[in-house]
Amino acid sequence: MLFISHPDCELHDMGTGHPESPLRIDAISKAVKASANNDKITFLEAPLVSKDHLYRVHDKDYVDMVFENAPDEGIIRLDPDTSMNPHSLNAARRAAGAVIHAVDLVVATSSERAFCCVRPPGHHAERDRAMGFCIFNNIAMGAAHALSTHGLSRVAIVDFDVHHGNGTEDIFQDNPAVMLCSSFQHPFYPNSGAATELEHIINLPLPAGTDGHAYRNAVEMKFLPALDAFKPELIMFSAGFDAHKDDPLAGLMLDEEDYRWITEKVIQIADKSADGRIISVLEGGYDLDALGKSALAHLEAMT
Repeated sequence: MLFISHPDCELHDMGTGHPESPLRIDAISKAVKASANNDKITFLEAPLVSKDHLYRVHDKDYVDMVFENAPDEGIIRLDPDTSMNPHSLNAARRAAGAVIHAVDLVVATSSERAFCCVRPPGHHAERDRAMGFCIFNNIAMGAAHALSTHGLSRVAIVDFDVHHGNGTEDIFQDNPAVMLCSSFQHPFYPNSGAATELEHIINLPLPAGTDGHAYRNAVEMKFLPALDAFKPELIMFSAGFDAHKDDPLAGLMLDEEDYRWITEKVIQIADKSADGRIISVLEGGYDLDALGKSALAHLEAMT
């Protein structure tokens, strides 16, 4: 099991009180290093992503704007929720670079799985704009890299963040080589996804208050059959843990065992069609204790 991160990801800071805090990386790292499975994990540093990789999923003008406006001091705002300090560009490049690196390693070996413990998160970043704490769409770059560089023909993304993966949908809505399965609270930020009707975009809007039992039933009815029929050659998780009952930003009622459960179910499909290849990428999760426990349960299922 590979654990890919970088100290730069902890230097990105959008200001005092912002929920997308550098402490999120620390909470997960501490939980993993204290676990009994620590000796089964290889810790690697993320490289910086190149502009060419960014151009695969983002408009050139948008990428160039982010690079050109990265501040030397202070904080600049890209959208009402997303800002950059002097370290944010490198953090965002490490976050995307981690996923590219994971794809190279996992697809090449078929014997490893990987978790990218990175920030800023990515699944809200659309082709031409930052959004919802996200600057570049990390998981989209990994999926595009798997298709274009490694010659895969079917990649699936399972997004269990409490918010709809609107950026990932925006990027792949016209590309049936990528299946997106996104579960999310609805109605809720970013107020998208519920009306999408595409064979390769499987959205699962859930009302506030949905508990683990109802969540599992919905996933078994909607996600798992579609994933199985798609026969992905690689499965990637947009692993947001903010649907946890203790998370302060949302209203779903999952716990760490629900994250373990969905991970195990998806691995069963990966073992059938993808040689077990799984890459997980951190998205949301803002209660630090719940985040550490949930990420650990997810990783234990992958290890």
